Amino acid sequence: MTAVAAPPISAAPEAPAAPMRSAPPEARRSPGRRVGVARRLAPLVWIGPAIALVGFVVIWPAVVMVQTSVQTIGPDGFVQGGAGFRNFAHLLAEPALAGVVARTIVWVAGVVAATMIASLALAQLLDQRFPGRRIARLALIAPWAASVMMTSIVFRWALNSNNGVINVFLHDIGVLKAFNTREADWLGNPATALPWMMVVATFVSIPFTTYAILAGLQAIPDEVNEAARMDGASGWRIYLSVTLPILRPALLVALLINVINVLNSFPIIWTMTRGGPGYETSTTTTFMYQLKQSDIGESAAMSIVNFALVIVVVLLFLRINRSSREAD
Repeated sequence: MTAVAAPPISAAPEAPAAPMRSAPPEARRSPGRRVGVARRLAPLVWIGPAIALVGFVVIWPAVVMVQTSVQTIGPDGFVQGGAGFRNFAHLLAEPALAGVVARTIVWVAGVVAATMIASLALAQLLDQRFPGRRIARLALIAPWAASVMMTSIVFRWALNSNNGVINVFLHDIGVLKAFNTREADWLGNPATALPWMMVVATFVSIPFTTYAILAGLQAIPDEVNEAARMDGASGWRIYLSVTLPILRPALLVALLINVINVLNSFPIIWTMTRGGPGYETSTTTTFMYQLKQSDIGESAAMSIVNFALVIVVVLLFLRINRSSREAD
């Protein structure tokens, strides 16, 4: 009997695949992405206090200063209305302004030049090896650590016309006798008061500047100077052609900081002479404070001028620094 083959069993048709649905936006934000955003924002935790401090100490006072410079403010401190640029016009009409600006230029140029020259020499000395070098370096910190106002008071006492140490010493060695006088009013005479204040400003500026230059000197590898000596260069030639060019960044930073500090210097002048007699020993900083006693708006206008001068100094520094880098 012949077997009949069973018909093939056809496979059941496959069901169509369900279409893929995109995940909602909330699901697409993976935990890794959230961690990445948190990581990028993490530095704000550390620099946030610094930004807040700059905003509170620098930006906010600057905004208030600009607002005050265009307002009319009475002696009682209440705003009486807008002034436009009238405060600046009154400032430019001040008879003492030209002398104050010229004196400020002399003050800044003289103090900064003396500080840089003296600090460069001291840094060279302290970079050498000699007995007691560590003690000498520590002693240099004393004028820097002391209060500027306290130092100014000490010098004011020493320059007292009656019993100051300097007058007593000059009298004992016969210097004052040669000028037929028993006492010299150093701070009462503008011709002598300004030089003495420049001496004090230089005295308190030397420590920081010396340490800044000394740090630059110690960063110069010994191999550089040794290679120059092997090439036959003299000590002076090595200093001019090798040491000073490498030391230029430290010198520029020290120069910038000194210019800004001396330009804004207030305690020395105010403590020693209060800008007097009259405005004869005032700089723009003390002149600004003196104007405050009579016209707050005009004083604010003077502070704007001071602030603009600082900005100009910083821009000049950045330009010089960029030019020096391009030259290298």
